[in-house]
Amino acid sequence: MPDLLQQLHETTSFIKSRYAHTPEVGIVLGSGLGNFAQEINVEHEISYDLIPHFPVSTVEGHHGKLIFGELSGKKVVVMAGRFHFYEGYTPEQVAYPVRVMKKLGVSNLLLSNAAGGVNPAFKVGDLMIITDHISFSIVNPLLGKNHSELGPRFPDMSEPYPKAIIKKAKKIASSLDIKVQEGVYFAVTGPTFETRAEYKLIHKLGGDAVGMSTVQEVIIAVHMDLPVFAVSVITDIGIREDDNIITHEEVLQAAKEAEPKLTAIFKHLVAEL
Repeated sequence: MPDLLQQLHETTSFIKSRYAHTPEVGIVLGSGLGNFAQEINVEHEISYDLIPHFPVSTVEGHHGKLIFGELSGKKVVVMAGRFHFYEGYTPEQVAYPVRVMKKLGVSNLLLSNAAGGVNPAFKVGDLMIITDHISFSIVNPLLGKNHSELGPRFPDMSEPYPKAIIKKAKKIASSLDIKVQEGVYFAVTGPTFETRAEYKLIHKLGGDAVGMSTVQEVIIAVHMDLPVFAVSVITDIGIREDDNIITHEEVLQAAKEAEPKLTAIFKHLVAEL
């Protein structure tokens, strides 16, 4: 079986044979946020199942293709659909596309996700800029052999989400009159939504939102020295006294309604990166 470096070479060689330009920004779209791709001047699309060593999306709301094109005057590559640990993929597979995007030439990575609100001040439809994360409940994708060609054995995680990019995004949101929250993203494996007790514990541990994605991708990005900006769409509120049943359909609907705000911020941020 080929090692990681060989796999990356085969994957990127295939993609470059289909798309000759070098993307500057990588974007990953979370659950229910796939319509963002309509804002892109699409130049080429590649279905995940055609790409060597690429996993395939299995979750509703994730389209499953790489989209190449232009957005706000920049060449971009967009993942319409991401991969999750709960689908049965290894942490390394979950984050593999981030390595591929870095190898393709991207210099910044924008991530979005649908998340459960834990901070009682949040409401459904809020956008939360992720300022930090807690990853104790997931499996680290860097376990095992380290490839020094890709990054250090012990990456520093003191600032996984650069403050300078967050400052730009907040300024953009203010100019567009879009209210944004800021907070800590608490990563879990899923696929079950959290119990009432778990939501309360996550809040006590410092989480403002909880979700089943993103953090493994961020760890790999930091490992490869790839700056990250990430936003959670708050699609449900976990700590509440009334009916606490949450469905994936409700999550997708809430994400869809918040999508125009996220799209506007991403478009302007890409222009300024």
